[in-house]
Amino acid sequence: MTDRYGSDVLSGDWRRPARGRTRPVEAETGLVVEDVETGWVGAVVRVEKAGGMQVVHLEDRRGRTKGFRLGPGFLLDGAPVTLTPPTAASRAALGAARAATARTASGSVAVTGQRARVASGSRIFVEGKHDAELVEKVWGADLRVEGVVVEMLDGVDDLAAAIRDFAPGPGRRLGVLVDHLVPGSKESRIVQEASGMRPYAAHVLVVGHPYVDVWQSVRPERLGLSAWPVIPRTVEWKQGIVAHLGWPHQTQADLAMAWKRILGTVRTYADLEPSLLGRVEELIDFVTAPDA
Repeated sequence: MTDRYGSDVLSGDWRRPARGRTRPVEAETGLVVEDVETGWVGAVVRVEKAGGMQVVHLEDRRGRTKGFRLGPGFLLDGAPVTLTPPTAASRAALGAARAATARTASGSVAVTGQRARVASGSRIFVEGKHDAELVEKVWGADLRVEGVVVEMLDGVDDLAAAIRDFAPGPGRRLGVLVDHLVPGSKESRIVQEASGMRPYAAHVLVVGHPYVDVWQSVRPERLGLSAWPVIPRTVEWKQGIVAHLGWPHQTQADLAMAWKRILGTVRTYADLEPSLLGRVEELIDFVTAPDA
C-alpha cells in the first residue's frame, strides 16, 4: 500500500547544513582553504599569535598574503572546517616530508646537516664574474657538498697559460667552461690547442656553450621575450641587449644592474637552457669522479 504522505520529514539529521557539519582541521602549511566571509582563497603559510589571538596567514595564487583569525569560518574543498593550531606531531611529519623531497636549485636532492667540505684539489674555471655567479646560484649547494671551487679566468685568450699555472694531475683535475664555443670561432681554436697540452691533457676537460655570453643561457621567457634579440656586430652585445629590454645601458654600472636583474629571474635549473645545463653537469662529474 502506498504511503500518500511520504516519509517523516523530521526523521534523520534534518538540521544538517547543506554543506555538511563543520569539522576541525589542523592549519598545516600548504593547506588551501577559503575564508567564507571574504571569499579569500589561499594556502596556509604560517600560524602565529597576534593581538591576544591566533592568526592564520593565507597566501593566494598571486603571492599576496592576508591574515585571518584561526577558528571557524573556512571552507576546505567546499566543506566547512574549523582551523586548529598544528600539533607538534604534524609539524614534525611535515618537516620530515619536506627534508626527504627537498631539492637544490640544480634539481639534486638536498643534503641537510652536512658542512661544506674542505676544498678539493680539483677546480672549475669559468670565463668571468657573471658565469661564476650563475654557476653559484644554480649549482652552489652541490659544489660545496663536493668541495669544488669555481674560479674566474677573465677570458680564455691565454687558456694554455692558465692550465700550466694550475698544473693538473692525478687528484687535481681541471674543468673549464667556455663561452661561444662553436666551430670556426676563435674560442674553438684556443680550446683545441689547450686541451691537448702534455702532460695535462688526461686531467683537463674543456667544454662550452654556443652563446655569445652566458646571459643568453637564461631562457628568454624569464625576461618576457620569445627569443634573445640578434644584435648587429657594430653594437656591443650587452649594451644592445639591455637597450632592447628598455633598461639604462650607457655605463658599466648600467650593465651590472642589468645582469643583476637577469640573474634575479633564475630560480632553478629549469630557467636555463639545456645546452648550458649539460655542460656544467659534465664538468662537475669530471672533477668529482672517484679517481679525481
